[in-house]
Amino acid sequence: MTFSLPHAWVWDFWTARDGDTFHLYYLHAPKSLGDPELRHRNAAIGHATSVDLVNWADHGVVLEHGAAGDPDATATWTGSVLRDPSGLWRMYYTGSRFLRDDAHTNVETVLMATSTDLRDWTKEGGTSLSADSDWYETLPAGTWHEEAWRDPWIAQDARGGWHMLVTARSRDVAPAVDPRDRGVIGHVVSADLVTWRTVEPLSAPGEGFAHLEVLQLVEIDGRQVLLFSCDTAHLAGARAGERGGVWAVPVPEDGLFSGPLLSLRDAHRVTGDDLYAGRAVLRPNGEWALLGFENIGVNGVFVGRLSDPVPLRWDDAGRLVAQRNEFVL
Repeated sequence: MTFSLPHAWVWDFWTARDGDTFHLYYLHAPKSLGDPELRHRNAAIGHATSVDLVNWADHGVVLEHGAAGDPDATATWTGSVLRDPSGLWRMYYTGSRFLRDDAHTNVETVLMATSTDLRDWTKEGGTSLSADSDWYETLPAGTWHEEAWRDPWIAQDARGGWHMLVTARSRDVAPAVDPRDRGVIGHVVSADLVTWRTVEPLSAPGEGFAHLEVLQLVEIDGRQVLLFSCDTAHLAGARAGERGGVWAVPVPEDGLFSGPLLSLRDAHRVTGDDLYAGRAVLRPNGEWALLGFENIGVNGVFVGRLSDPVPLRWDDAGRLVAQRNEFVL
């Protein structure tokens, strides 16, 4: 039973677990807009709950766009949720601000909201993180249609430090590299989840991706892996012409934060464009599965609903495999 709304498209999402209950946070926009591409300018964050990741109870909107001039003046986009050491739930999410009605010019900012119960959320104005031009491409550079700084994912290292992974683009690219090929893993660090410092990317440009969306660092059956999404249209350089979708790249044994830059050349595709923004989730039976939103159907039309869990496993070559690589919608 896929999660869908009769009146709205559903796409990117993230989850949190509290006891036996899974909390789903999802982007949605009304189908009355007519054109699915308009959903990005009209996205709000909804909330649903489940005990099995299959049957969901919807609870409606929990966060939506702010006032004119706010970093989330246009829409609220993808994020992640964690419980901090004090027990407070923190949602780091993307604020989107489109500068013109007739263009894709968009500035993205990472913002934060807090909750004590995962149901009622309060925006916290003290956290507002933007792309740092020392390392990352920004809108004044005039090289891309948006200032990419979105989809924050939080991870903790062995020493207790906090790391935020962000969809970003590199400021620098070698002359021989396709200028579209600037997608990198943005990196921000913190000691307390409140004060953050932007540092250099965790990957290099020129490895085949215009962007790496909906990042997730996760350990599956004892192996760390980075999941991200890049659709066919945004593959670049040597990968241009390949098929996009959900991707996985194994993380070296010494971890993502202590070694050299992660090589995205080792990334392999887990699904096609028909399932996107994939998240690995641990099911109640202890098995890992992939959730994604159903994206492009067999007729080429946007679908906009969540999939049921798809089993994940490691194959003999050390690649993460979804049990069903092709989806019929």
